[in-house]
Amino acid sequence: MSNRYQVEALLRPPVELWSGLVALLTAVIALTAPWALMMPEGVAWGAAGILAYIALRRFSQAWHVVSYQRNLRRLPVYSIRPDRIPVSKRRLFLGKGFPWEQRHTQRLRDTLKPEVQKYIRPGIWYVLARRLEVAWENTFLLKYVAMSLQSRGWWNPLRPVPPVGGKALIHAVEPNEMQVYMDQNERVGHTLVLGTTRVGKTRLAEVLITQDIHRGDVVIVFDPKGDADLMRRVYAEAKRAKREKEFYAFHLGYPYISARYNAIGSFNRITEVATRIANQLPDEGNSAAFKEFAWRFTNIIARALVALSRRPDYQQIRRHINDIEPLFVEYGHHYLSNAGPGNWSEGIARQLNGINERELPFALKGRSHDAIALMNYVREQNLYDPVLDGLQSAFKYDRSYFDKIVSSVGPLMEKLTTGKVAELISPDYFDTTDTRPIFDWKQVIRRKGIVYVGLDALSDVTVSGAVGNSMFADIVSVAGDLYKFGRTDGLPDIEDYDPVREQESKIHIHADEFNELIGDEFIPLVNKAGGAGITVTAYTQTWSDIEARVGNRAKAGQVTGNFNTLIMMRVKEPATAELLTEQLQRVEVHSLMTVSGVSDSSSPESSTHFVSRNEDRLTKQEVPMVTPSELMQLPKGQAFALLEGGNLWKLRLPLPEGSRNANMPQGLEAIAAEMQETYTTNENWFRTEAPWWKQVSFDETTGQVTDPSAGDVLPTARKAKSRSTERLKQAVEHEHLRW
Repeated sequence: MSNRYQVEALLRPPVELWSGLVALLTAVIALTAPWALMMPEGVAWGAAGILAYIALRRFSQAWHVVSYQRNLRRLPVYSIRPDRIPVSKRRLFLGKGFPWEQRHTQRLRDTLKPEVQKYIRPGIWYVLARRLEVAWENTFLLKYVAMSLQSRGWWNPLRPVPPVGGKALIHAVEPNEMQVYMDQNERVGHTLVLGTTRVGKTRLAEVLITQDIHRGDVVIVFDPKGDADLMRRVYAEAKRAKREKEFYAFHLGYPYISARYNAIGSFNRITEVATRIANQLPDEGNSAAFKEFAWRFTNIIARALVALSRRPDYQQIRRHINDIEPLFVEYGHHYLSNAGPGNWSEGIARQLNGINERELPFALKGRSHDAIALMNYVREQNLYDPVLDGLQSAFKYDRSYFDKIVSSVGPLMEKLTTGKVAELISPDYFDTTDTRPIFDWKQVIRRKGIVYVGLDALSDVTVSGAVGNSMFADIVSVAGDLYKFGRTDGLPDIEDYDPVREQESKIHIHADEFNELIGDEFIPLVNKAGGAGITVTAYTQTWSDIEARVGNRAKAGQVTGNFNTLIMMRVKEPATAELLTEQLQRVEVHSLMTVSGVSDSSSPESSTHFVSRNEDRLTKQEVPMVTPSELMQLPKGQAFALLEGGNLWKLRLPLPEGSRNANMPQGLEAIAAEMQETYTTNENWFRTEAPWWKQVSFDETTGQVTDPSAGDVLPTARKAKSRSTERLKQAVEHEHLRW
């Protein structure tokens, strides 16, 4: 119907059919028997043309009404094969839909009227078919009829609607859909996807992840549940995009196929190690003081390990928290060997011989005599080193007192260093028999890698939360480094390096069930990491999940306030629905009221005995564009979205057709076998074969850099010809000492 009418009135009989039929029959008569209309032949032909146009016009209007009503009763299935998902450098495909406007609010309000329900509800034959499905399900011969009625083939006029639940009318109010895209530049503002359990959040994630992989960007997928199907999907798309060599799978639930990751081994500042561990500890009430003590002693240990040229990990931190004496002695000897007096060993031996257990202070009784001798010698020589001083202060504490003040970190470290999990998050770099790769985020970003992180939160939420938050903290640290120095910091000059093209390559983080991952590290990730090209797409169930996790309503608002794009599927909490509805303007809807009345006249002289009147009144009412109850009635796979500055779109999300994807591995064993062949890592710096920065050679005259193992210029990320020999030397030294 034309939009020039204030009332569309689409829920009514298609009366245009009758006038169209009359016009068509009259046109036929004018063509075949013009004499019956008393028209000359020429006039009859012209009249027939005009009548045919009127018939076509009326039939078109009737079809609009009929198709609209039929669309209200039936919701077609929308699925798409992964290889058919559109991939664009500029736009992100979301699904099918339409911009939600005032007329859609009007149409949805019209469906609530009792008198129009016969145009909305399924017909009697459809209801009978659903009853017969159940009645004949186990009846001889008739069960085949029941199976035919259940079929969703095009040939079945009574085929059942898809089992998506909800209120299909919400999307059916607009029969004309279009493909909906989102500008890639808007993703830097981050995207929040809300929806209750089993309504399609993970399926939407698969569609978005598929596009990011085929676009050639860095893709990092956090999955606290550790969904094996999602991991298989990510790997299948990486393989289809011919990027399986850049794929890493980190899964706490399947350690035999998992890559390894040192959650505290990479940092820009040494204090980040203690912060990542201490942030997992409670900080309410008296726990705050213990948290600060735990941070201090963890920082002391981390500084000592780095000074000894060791990469910190959870195993070493736990070991030295339980017994700090060996680390104190080892670092003390290391410091004295480099900066102490020449006869320091003799001085320590002299102090050792002079120790009398009975004369020792109570705090040092039963402690290592070697450590006591070292402490006394350092004090005697008046030597000072910040790291040594910190270790000495920790050593001087009474053992029972020290155990109390660091007791809060003990259970956490025990969980992180028990069983197979310890091998994944505290990797042994010197174990040549373990072929599982070790990755870090800077390496992944430079290689434009694809990482799936399965945290297995259903088995142990504490470990999954600690590892997830450490990863987020590590990513924030890397983002700060990228923001300041770029992605090629520390590498030789690259001749064909295009900074504009490199900037267009984004780092996409998809965080499913991200309420399990939220910590103090997540807020700066969504608040400041956009400048480094990092985009975050977070998926969760309710607003309360976020608020309960951060423990503060203001912090929860700070988290959600950093998401510029909001996609909301079916939710079951009014407060969650109001996150979207409160951002929408109110619109006017029209109501048509029929008024009839009669008034009589009591005057005997009047010739008018009564007066009747009938009128239609058009009233306006201001209502919300979308109400929370409508968001709570959405079918599975449908959503409302605020895109590109708050424009409201109604979406129908595609379901992937996984059964037709030949790249999908049949099981985790298949993934493990394929990854074993394609994993390429750079953690083997310690082995007999010299690493790349020691193998490379360069010509002093031409400045050309070559790799003897490849017989050519440096491969992959190190494709470079040094413009300066000194620059190459600096880069090699930086890469060697980077950690």
